[in-house]
Amino acid sequence: MSRDASTTQPFADDDYEFRMAWGELEKLQEACDAGPYVVLDRLVSGRWRMADISNVIRLGLIGGGMEPVKALKLVRSYVETRPPLESLVLAQVVLGAGVAGAPEEEVGKKSEAPDQDDPTNSPTASSGSEPSTATEPSSASARKTSEE
Repeated sequence: MSRDASTTQPFADDDYEFRMAWGELEKLQEACDAGPYVVLDRLVSGRWRMADISNVIRLGLIGGGMEPVKALKLVRSYVETRPPLESLVLAQVVLGAGVAGAPEEEVGKKSEAPDQDDPTNSPTASSGSEPSTATEPSSASARKTSEE
C-alpha cells in the first residue's frame, strides 16, 4: 500500500474514501485562513471552528474522488444539520491522514525502492562495466611550482 494520505471511513450512508493531498490542503488553508497543521491542532485541542470540520470532510471527499457537488450535498445533509461533535472525529482522522499519513498505511513495510545496503543494488552492479580502481591524486600532495 502506498502512502498517499487516503483513508476509507464510514460516513453518512456508506463507506467513503477521503484524501487530503497537497491541493486539498491548500484549499483548506484558504477556506479556514490557517495552515493544515493549525487546523488539525484546533480539531484535536478543542479550539475548532465549525468550518474546520465541514471543510475538512468536504475537501477530503473531493480528494478521495467524489464530485464536488455531491461532496457538498453530503456535508450539508450529514455534517451541517447534525451536532458538530458527531463529525469531529472523522475530521480529525481525515486531516491527520493528510498531514501525517493514514494509520492503516504500513510505515515500516519494505518498499519497492532498492535497498541502499545491498551491494547488488548499486548503480554499477547491473551495468555490466567494471568498477573503476583508478585513484585520484590527493589534493594534499606536493605540487611543483615554477620557482623550483
